[in-house]
Order: sequence, then C-alpha cells, then structure tokens
Amino acid sequence: MNKKQQAQVTVDLLLATKAVVERDVGLGIVTENQLRLTIEARKEKAKELKDKGLSTRQIAKVTGASQRTIARDVSEPNGSKSEPNDPPTKADRRAAREAELAAKQVALPDKSYGVIYADPPWRFEPYSRDTGMDRAADNHYPTMTVDQIEKLQVPAADDCVLFLWATAPMLLSALDVMETWGFEYRSHFIWNKNKIGTGYWARNAHELLLVGVRGDIPAPAPGEQYPSVITAMRTEHSTKPSCFREMIEEMFPNLPRIELFAREHFEGWDAWGNELQAVE
Repeated sequence: MNKKQQAQVTVDLLLATKAVVERDVGLGIVTENQLRLTIEARKEKAKELKDKGLSTRQIAKVTGASQRTIARDVSEPNGSKSEPNDPPTKADRRAAREAELAAKQVALPDKSYGVIYADPPWRFEPYSRDTGMDRAADNHYPTMTVDQIEKLQVPAADDCVLFLWATAPMLLSALDVMETWGFEYRSHFIWNKNKIGTGYWARNAHELLLVGVRGDIPAPAPGEQYPSVITAMRTEHSTKPSCFREMIEEMFPNLPRIELFAREHFEGWDAWGNELQAVE
C-alpha cells in the first residue's frame, strides 16, 4: 500500500468515526470526558493526515472542524497536548454544539437547513424609471420586489443562521426581509471591492453580508471570528466572491446548507435559483 492509499484509508476511517460521534452527540450519549478524548483524537489524526500530505482544507472537511482549528492542531508541538482532565475549551464546546444541531437537522423528515445563504435580486427603484434605469440590476437579471422576497417560504430549521446580502440603498429593506423570514439581526460583514461603483449620496465600493439567527445557533468561538471587513475582487455583475461561501463553510462545517438565488452548484451545498446552471 503506497502513501496515497494509506492516506485514503485513514480518511475513510476518520469519516466513519465522525459520523458515529455526530450521531452520539445528537442523542446526548457523548459525555464530557468522551468529548475530551474525541478532541485529542482529532488533533492526533489531523497531524497524521498532515504528514501524509493532505491540505488543511481537506483535513477540516474530513474532521468537521474549521480550517483555523486544524491549523492550530497541526502547529501544536507534540509535547503541548492538553491533559486528559483539562476541561473542553469554548471552541471545543462550540464545535460540539454545531455537530449536535447537524445530527438533529439531517434527521428532520422534511428537509430543513441550519445555514441559509441568500443573495436576493433586489429591485432598487431609481428617482425616475425613465432616466435612471441605464445601470439598474434589471438590465442584467430579473429582479424582485421586497414584498415578493418576503413572501418566500425559506426552508429554515428551528435553529438556523442566515447570511443575507444587501446593498447600501436596500439595507433597511434587507433587515425587514430578515425579520419577516423569522430571524434576528446579529452582525454583518463588509465586502470591500477593488472597484468603485455608483450611488446618489456616495459612490459605493462595498456590499453588506448581514447575519441573522433563529433559535439556538452557536457564534464562532473566541479567537476564531473573521474580520468584519473582507477585501476581494469584483467580477461579474452581482457575483459574490467565493471566499464568503468558504468562510461560512468553516463556521458551520456540519449543518445542512442551502444557497438561495444561486447561480452554480457547489459541493456541500443544496441550491435554489432561476439562474442555476445545470449540473453536468
């Protein structure tokens, strides 16, 4: 068995172990001591997989931990392992809570999602539809009124986090949509673009990614939060940088995820949208 085959066997075993752990956490079977042992096993496996040539992203996907957690695991000296009686950290408890929610939500009879990522086709009304439509979003894709967006039945689980894109002029409308969909506003991220755009009061060079929650959703563990301002290049009209989707994956590696108003299918996500490209 060559090195690559050995790595694949290890990955397969770890995936099976991860499934059992998620099931047991969801059923309340895993004790605090077992959780500590699981954490230590994750750290050891992370280092083993790193030695076998897997990337941090690949290891994170297999273990269900964030890339930042895996990066910390593989960078720890072998002698710095925590003692068996050390209490789980906030990051460990947060990861356990996210896995617990994932186990419950996957088992729902009608599919619901713990993560909803939405980029609605906002219809922004200019001062005049006769003279102010030359750069409107309507020229690029079909748009929707706020009322139409609010009437959508989003497939949110009882415990769910919403990441909702909004432009500066549509901020209040986006907050109304968030509330109508049953979420409470918590925070937001700013996409700082590399190109300046248009605007009435200011030439916009940013968009907002609002964060809302319903039920009991764990926030990122202390020290694992992303910065609120993320700079990324602008490409096609309204297309959002993939780094935001990857950020959400790191925050919630286990919860079932769906992207609304999607244009492409991505691994690990369900998708819905009238511009969705067919899977080949």
